[in-house]
Amino acid sequence: MQFGIKDHQELIASTVRSFVENEIIPHEESVEATGEVPPEVAAGIRQKTIDLGFYACNFPEEVGGAGLNHLEFALVERELGRGSMALTHFFGRPQNILMACTGDQREKYLLPAVRGERMDALAMTEPGAGSDIRGMLSTAVRKDGDWILNGTKHFISGADHADFIIVFVATGVDETPRGAKKRITAFLVDRGTPGFTIRDGYESVSHRGYKNMILEFDDCRLPDNQVLGEVDGGFAVMNTWLYATRITVAANCVGRARRVFDLALGHASEREQFGQKIGKFQGVGFQLADMITQIDAADYLTLACADRLDQGLQASREIASAKLFASEMLAMVTDAAIQIHGGMGLMSDYPLERFWRDARVERIWDGTSEIQRHIISRELLRPLGA
Repeated sequence: MQFGIKDHQELIASTVRSFVENEIIPHEESVEATGEVPPEVAAGIRQKTIDLGFYACNFPEEVGGAGLNHLEFALVERELGRGSMALTHFFGRPQNILMACTGDQREKYLLPAVRGERMDALAMTEPGAGSDIRGMLSTAVRKDGDWILNGTKHFISGADHADFIIVFVATGVDETPRGAKKRITAFLVDRGTPGFTIRDGYESVSHRGYKNMILEFDDCRLPDNQVLGEVDGGFAVMNTWLYATRITVAANCVGRARRVFDLALGHASEREQFGQKIGKFQGVGFQLADMITQIDAADYLTLACADRLDQGLQASREIASAKLFASEMLAMVTDAAIQIHGGMGLMSDYPLERFWRDARVERIWDGTSEIQRHIISRELLRPLGA
């Protein structure tokens, strides 16, 4: 690990942190109370992000993005992690998988997404297939020269605002010595396409206002030019463009943990019991020491993963470790912060109970903690033939 945060990278982080403090946090209580982001607030955040030059900052300059490298983008996501996801969603980081667009797809999907004119969402998860991508039941079959999509997706974040969805479905089955193995293909599906319905999903205790949606495909007909990448090449598209999404989760967790820690530290330095500040009690002081140590460790681990990608190095195990450690660290930090605040920490007058609820999903989405441990152990054992 040979990275250091340069001055211009510190400026990137501080700029985004100021944006979160000024444009995101003031709206959080309203979103938490209503479960909705007012359209004018969403539009304002999007436009201010564009004006700031940070919209689609995860895309290269050649397509109109800011061209940040992986380390710099991790710093952006770390600072965005301090704010409500329902609001930071409109900061605008389209799916990097859109770089797989070719021909007319670039003008219809990629470039408008980068310019902030169209919003996208990614759909893989199904009621019966979460981490098991090949277990998906949604299908696309050829008929009369087109593709006919059928099936259901759920837990699709951002689909309520999306103009189009990147959908992964099964397009065939190969028989292998280890059993049937589904072939997966990615499709670009516009909102309003006949046979395609987007409806409200489940009410979640985590990240209120950042809705999960249910997508239903009922004989939804798509032409060949809606295929993203190659037919049956869905895994190749994933492996090329979706490898770093778990760094985003890890970075978000670090940013949120630092905000929670600041609240706990401030309370410990001000609250008095038995004639002294509670931070002077070893039981509280040691909790603060453990919290900041784990936050720093998760931060460095996450940035190290991003730096490996910038160096062109393999980082599958390291990314899994970062996502695992950071998400579990956030759970510990939010719980400890509530303990330090005592009973008031669980009251809705304070944001801690929200952070506590929000933290729970981080160990589930983008690959559960169990999946991360599987990836890590597999990477360790495979070179040994085990």
